[in-house]
Amino acid sequence: MGSTSRGRLRVYLGAAPGVGKTYAMLGEARRAKERGRDVVVGHVETHGRDQVARLLDGLEVVPGRTLVHRGATFTEPDADAIIARHPKTVLIDELAHTNAPGSRHAKRWQDVQDILDAGIDVVSTLNIQHLESLRDVVEQITGLPQRETVPDDFVRRSDRLELVDMSPEALRRRLAHGNVYPPERVDAALANYFRVGNLSALRELALLWVADRVDRQLTAYRADHDIARTWEARERVVVALTGGPEGDTLVRRAARIAARTKGADLLAVHVTRADGLSTSGDPANLVRQRKLVEDLGGTYHQVVGDDIPRSLIEFAHGVNASQLVLGASRRGRLAPLFGRGVGMTTTALSGSIDVHMVTHEATRKGSGRPQSGGALTRTRRLSGWALTLLAMPSLTAVIAPLNLSLPSEILLFLLLVVGVALAGGMWPALTAAVLAFGLLNWFFTPPVHTLTISEPENVLALAIFVLVAAMVSTVVDLAARRSREAVRSRADAEVLSTLAGHVLRGESALASLLGRLRETFGLTAVTLLEREDPSGEWRIVATSGGPPITSPGATDGGSDVVAIDDRLVLATRGRVLDASDRRVLEAFAAEAAVALRQERLREAAERAEPLAEADRMRTALLAAVGHDLRTPLASAMASVESLRNTDIAWSADDRAELLATADESLIKLNRLVSNLLDMSRLQAGVLGVTLRPVAVEDVLPRAIDDLGPLRDRVEGDLPADLPEFQADPALLERVLVNLMTNAVRYSPDGEPVLVTASWHGEHVEMRIVDRGPGIPPEAHERVFLPFQRLGDRDNHTGVGLGLALSRGLTEAMGGTLLLEDTPGGGLTMTVSLRRAP
Repeated sequence: MGSTSRGRLRVYLGAAPGVGKTYAMLGEARRAKERGRDVVVGHVETHGRDQVARLLDGLEVVPGRTLVHRGATFTEPDADAIIARHPKTVLIDELAHTNAPGSRHAKRWQDVQDILDAGIDVVSTLNIQHLESLRDVVEQITGLPQRETVPDDFVRRSDRLELVDMSPEALRRRLAHGNVYPPERVDAALANYFRVGNLSALRELALLWVADRVDRQLTAYRADHDIARTWEARERVVVALTGGPEGDTLVRRAARIAARTKGADLLAVHVTRADGLSTSGDPANLVRQRKLVEDLGGTYHQVVGDDIPRSLIEFAHGVNASQLVLGASRRGRLAPLFGRGVGMTTTALSGSIDVHMVTHEATRKGSGRPQSGGALTRTRRLSGWALTLLAMPSLTAVIAPLNLSLPSEILLFLLLVVGVALAGGMWPALTAAVLAFGLLNWFFTPPVHTLTISEPENVLALAIFVLVAAMVSTVVDLAARRSREAVRSRADAEVLSTLAGHVLRGESALASLLGRLRETFGLTAVTLLEREDPSGEWRIVATSGGPPITSPGATDGGSDVVAIDDRLVLATRGRVLDASDRRVLEAFAAEAAVALRQERLREAAERAEPLAEADRMRTALLAAVGHDLRTPLASAMASVESLRNTDIAWSADDRAELLATADESLIKLNRLVSNLLDMSRLQAGVLGVTLRPVAVEDVLPRAIDDLGPLRDRVEGDLPADLPEFQADPALLERVLVNLMTNAVRYSPDGEPVLVTASWHGEHVEMRIVDRGPGIPPEAHERVFLPFQRLGDRDNHTGVGLGLALSRGLTEAMGGTLLLEDTPGGGLTMTVSLRRAP
């Protein structure tokens, strides 16, 4: 039975083992079965817990696959059997588990992916430390490397994610009561992994990761349902920057507001224009304030908008901001009489967003430099027409009784026409000039109250008046247009400067770049599309915002498409941009193409890196082997040649010494060749490893015996109750011999090498401790590279493969080999292996 739709994934996420994920999963499964749902168990780990085992009663279990690997038996979920059974829901525990060799996939989550593709719902469990993005963070917290991980994206795509939460104190009580581990493991677990600090940090990681996923879901829901109003599900504080010196004060104040709520976001936004908030903008101030925002954990954004208050509010709504921080007005005391200003207008438009007006040293001190002439706004044009229609008759009424000379009257009307030109531009000024000509002719040019002009020089004066008015109007209008172009160019330059800084800081990831473009122009969606050939199908490379655009032809009336080349286009949705904005859009498109090429070059470089490393290894191997193989070979050949020489009568002692020399050289040669072959097998991934339960007392004595004359320099201190662990005895013996030989070589004469062991949790650790000169911290990892002999220049120590091979063999057995400084001087090598079941 098949299914055409993909199954749904439900994940129970916990901060640590023992919080109750499996218990919650089985409890939900039993409730679903009681409701008549077809639920089966694909794989559940009880870990010997009776409470969990009892919940399995009455649930159908699909038998797993039994695999034998290196003498050990493993049971893994049988994905083929589950798909053949085709239940409605299947339970598969421990999503991050690594499958035994011979399984369908290397990782269990890949089996889950196949089951989902077959249309079966899956319920699984996962601990926060197994998320790939948190691997390094968890290792820093717990000190234990995480080798079993799941890609974050796979978990984020789950249909339901439930956090199974428990306080550190409650979890430690569960542990102490024997509800998590057997009694003999409780003390070690409480003293190591399950410390209160570890559990608190892991719990916070889990809560923050789930909160981030919920936030992504909320953003997607709001976009899908066109919800513009603010939902205060999470505090987001937006601070508006003008580029003035007060920006530092505003950023710090906004950061303090955000710090009052755990997990709050800080965003800084600069609206690019030459009036309003950005009239006195200084690029140097913006650069400094951007760095300050990022140092405080926030993000910097830049948008372009003609209406600054509305642009601020649209940005705040777009990021679902709950609070907006503005600086108090720097305008003079009389400025409010002529307009409400950006702060008051933004507050009036804010709706449910809280607006904080922050005072600063520049409050009411006026702008830092003269106001730009600016472009002819709608308000200015209206004021020009108002002056034309109201001031002209008023001026006529005022000067008519004064009986002034005609030249004086012409100059007064000319002054008014120039004022109209300065206020409203060319068309109101030309209209004013024509109206002034008519008024002068009717009321002030003899004979009055007629359109007749009796004196020719008055005709000339009026004609010159109209010409001068037209010339002044044209100059003012041209200046206003040039001012508009300068403002537009400045805005474009600031946007491109931000883009350049974005690239220089290494933020050239496509998703980030497209997000910046969407924010800059207030678009709803931006998508980069690609096709394999000029006639092929388009596919989405990267997208930001609402539903992605699937092809250049799938856009609507409020969209733009920029063709980068035959195979690559950038499509936008939201509004059609004007010509000047399209130039900036084309710059973004070109940078998106560069970012795409960089990502692909980076991927190609990552694929080529192993090949380059293998080539480097081969080169180093040839250089090293040329000497290190020759030395023991030459010694053995010389001894054999001497013994074969019949011209010399060798004594019995001489013959014995020559044979011993040949034997010792051949042993060195055999060891060297074995190391080289094993290193080669390790790199090729074909080294045979047979894991079985091993006790340290079965391996360590043999390893010490292999040291020969050096065995007297080694002392052991092993606990009597050390459990068995999973290892290959022969490989482990070689690891211990290499490490002890290295430790004895560098220990001072008379100082013994100490071998100790302990266990906690799932791991058994063996430590080889020396009192030698030690190694600088910066070289700790370098000693594990092949062909490294730090501070060692003798010609009898091999090609420097000992530590590299030891780490490789340890990791092949599923363990780790770590190096740390010995207190008081020296080095400690720690071999950690998984405890045997």
